[in-house]
Amino acid sequence: MKDPVPPPSVESLQSQLASLGISDPLSVFPESNPTTNPVDVFRCYIANTLAPIGGVDGKLIYSSLEWTQSFDKGDLILAIPRLRLKGRKPDEIAEEWAKKFPENPYILPVKAAGTFLQFFFRTNLLASIVLPAILKRKAAYGPINTGNGKRIIVEFSSPNIAKPFHAGHLRSTIIGGFLANLHERCGWDVIRMNYLGDWGKQFGILSVGFNRFGSEEKLLEDPIHHLFEVYVEINRIITEEKEIEKKKAEDAGEKQTYNGPTDEEAKNFFVKMEHGVPEAVALWRRFRDLSIEKYIATYARLNIQYDVYSGESQVSKETMQKVSQLLREGGISEESDGAVIVDLTKHSKKLGKAIVQKKDGTTLYLTRDIGAAMERYDKYKFDKMIYVVASQQDLHLQQLFKIIELLGFEWGKRMVHVNFGMVLGMSSRKGTVVFLDDILADARDKMHEVMKKNDDKYSQVEDPETVADIVGRTGVIIQDMSGKRINNYNFDQERMTSFEGDTGPYLQYAHSRLSSISRKAAIPEQDLINADFTLLSEVHATNLLRCLAQYPDVLQNTLKTLEPTTIVTWLFKMTHLLSSSYDVLRVVGEEPKKAAARLALYESARQVLNNGMQLLGLTPVERM
Repeated sequence: MKDPVPPPSVESLQSQLASLGISDPLSVFPESNPTTNPVDVFRCYIANTLAPIGGVDGKLIYSSLEWTQSFDKGDLILAIPRLRLKGRKPDEIAEEWAKKFPENPYILPVKAAGTFLQFFFRTNLLASIVLPAILKRKAAYGPINTGNGKRIIVEFSSPNIAKPFHAGHLRSTIIGGFLANLHERCGWDVIRMNYLGDWGKQFGILSVGFNRFGSEEKLLEDPIHHLFEVYVEINRIITEEKEIEKKKAEDAGEKQTYNGPTDEEAKNFFVKMEHGVPEAVALWRRFRDLSIEKYIATYARLNIQYDVYSGESQVSKETMQKVSQLLREGGISEESDGAVIVDLTKHSKKLGKAIVQKKDGTTLYLTRDIGAAMERYDKYKFDKMIYVVASQQDLHLQQLFKIIELLGFEWGKRMVHVNFGMVLGMSSRKGTVVFLDDILADARDKMHEVMKKNDDKYSQVEDPETVADIVGRTGVIIQDMSGKRINNYNFDQERMTSFEGDTGPYLQYAHSRLSSISRKAAIPEQDLINADFTLLSEVHATNLLRCLAQYPDVLQNTLKTLEPTTIVTWLFKMTHLLSSSYDVLRVVGEEPKKAAARLALYESARQVLNNGMQLLGLTPVERM
């Protein structure tokens, strides 16, 4: 999404400051973004002022100024030890610099706290910069165009056709969708890619099963569920036959090399696929196309659309042959017991030995991943590629990245693995298997039950089932993003659909309440932009204002951590400030000037909450 409103120029910022009584021009650092990030206005001033006081490079000071976790410690904080100054104690330096910092229109007198300097913004100036910026720029407030001219591929979700869409795919979908949104908002050219598990022996198994007891009618009605049913049934037969053959081998005192007629038939079918036999490829393509059609509809419920549906099958034979040739000619691969391997223990014992070709000549997932990476770089010339894959695949991705490095591809350094932990305790209405549709339907139904308990509010909602669906999805997504992604978490539907505490429904309620205040107050937007912000003198108002100013910094920090919880935690911090403000900062019934100033603050909070929720892949509701 491109910025609907372009950022103001530095010249217009200087004019704005002059209109507020600040005549000295603001010195801007190359890496700063004061026209889109209000905190950078203060950062630039502090760094430029402190540099001659301490005899330290202003760029070092600028990069060391960080936002605080609690407002009692200031709006920005500087840890003196980060500057690595020699010869004096950091606490002594902090005391001296605080005393020497001149009185100014940007910040209150500087405080020394041990080895830290604490900077508190003048809230009247902050309000005059922040609130108009939010009210004018709307959805464009927050992101900074740091990715301009750069391209990123985000590979996420990547389910296996004919196997259930399990909790790991759910996490990959949610996290990947968010990372794609984040980079796109910050100016990157984003390619959203779904790399399907759509090749391999399992399709031989599936095809044999479908030919025996598949249903055309069920396939067209619900391909994902039906193919899974077929897959389970044919695997049951293969397992039974394998046990029979195992006993025969044991009785004969031989090593088992044959798993029965169905397994053999499946192997032969996949060999036909690998050799491009038309009938085999046609059946496989039907399974793939019908499944993708179903996936597109399901992903749309999570506000996700893909630019590319790729997959293992899409890697060309020519590329696969090139991979084998490069590995062989570079002395990277070697033969081992009829198979081809890459012995990575030479570089790191933990990487082990990776098989890149089976004894029968067929390729493996790792080999196809190498080929896929090569093709992607040739086609897209990406500046960064993110793989959103569960932590269980850490070794696989480490092996992939190492082999790309050994092949001498410089772009391998641009590949990033964003991993995540497991979801525990998830079950489905079908019992043992979890499908994405079922997860979302369960969340919707549970949310609908919760909403019905309040008759008055329920009767006012125009389309309660749609709202229940949206808020239910919000609950699923926020529960997933509430902790660090590497952590496992318990899937708790009761908690997920609760309006109490830090949950998705709580965020939706905050947005709908702010929307309600705006509707009831009915103050024209221009009156909000031109309001007298000096009337926002209460602590509740100034703390909410200080929080809103942090949002662009929060997004920049998230680009570094790639942690959804960075934004989620901040949104809850902001909504907690809101919930404690309603009784103190009333709008309806107040005198017009005070009402306009307070509504400007509330409408700014609603806009930023809306921006943050959409970034997370949520649909903010206005009534619930």
